[in-house]
Amino acid sequence: MRSSPRALWPYLLIAPTVLGAAVLLAYPLARNLLISFQQYGMGELIRGDAVFTGLDNYREILGDAEFWEVVRRTLWWTTVNVVLIMVLGTLVALMLQRLGRRMRVLVLSGLVLAWASPVIATTTVFQWLFSSRLGLVNRVLAGIGFDSFEGYSWLAHGPAAFTLLVLLVVWQSVPFVAVTLHAALATVPAELFESARIDGAGGGRIFWSVTLPVLRPVFGLILCLEVIWVFRCFAQIWAVTRGGPGGATTTLPVYAYQVAQSLHRYDLGAAVATLTVLMLVAALIFYFRQMFKQEAEQ
Repeated sequence: MRSSPRALWPYLLIAPTVLGAAVLLAYPLARNLLISFQQYGMGELIRGDAVFTGLDNYREILGDAEFWEVVRRTLWWTTVNVVLIMVLGTLVALMLQRLGRRMRVLVLSGLVLAWASPVIATTTVFQWLFSSRLGLVNRVLAGIGFDSFEGYSWLAHGPAAFTLLVLLVVWQSVPFVAVTLHAALATVPAELFESARIDGAGGGRIFWSVTLPVLRPVFGLILCLEVIWVFRCFAQIWAVTRGGPGGATTTLPVYAYQVAQSLHRYDLGAAVATLTVLMLVAALIFYFRQMFKQEAEQ
């Protein structure tokens, strides 16, 4: 039976998007995977005569102690950022529900502006704020009695640089979580909250027994998006510290770039990138399985 032109019309409408996604996403992933199985350095890049080496690149990476140190640091980086982002974003969203109309519009406008600011522009502002000599943060801390912060170099100390980057990423991510959860909270029937208050439930009890169960799918989606965004975070780290000092802020995306560009080992960099994607996919699959299991038990 021949398909009518009308039946093919929906597929023609989405064809440009599908083709664009294939070119922009599928091809780079496939090309990266191919390079990870080849011997691909500067010479091969120029000559174009790469040879396959099987799993040699993966064996070299997985046998490197530095790689596993970077993995641990990346997991810690992701955990700290995602927990702070979800907690602060949820608190801001709940606060928005209690504000008056004008104040809510004002706060939402500020959140949207912070969210819409380019990553590099926000990163540059943070670099100025935490500058050792002219930074506002050091001046304020020294002015309120913390004299040790007079001329303090945040980027010269590993824990301080790590903290600075966490503040930067949290600042850039909280608006998305807050605005999304605020929109989701507006869809929860007010009768549920009123019934819980009549039964004597406090704010915390209402959140855990009413808000969270109703919005569990939204929380799950936001959590997955934030894990992906934080795990693959590169621009902020590279612009501020380039993975330093002493590798204290080197995460897997930064490590892959360092290996590929500094050592001109594009094959090893591709292997690190592939392992990064696999770890992220495995974590998300585990989370989705747990979430679906909990929903099935309810």
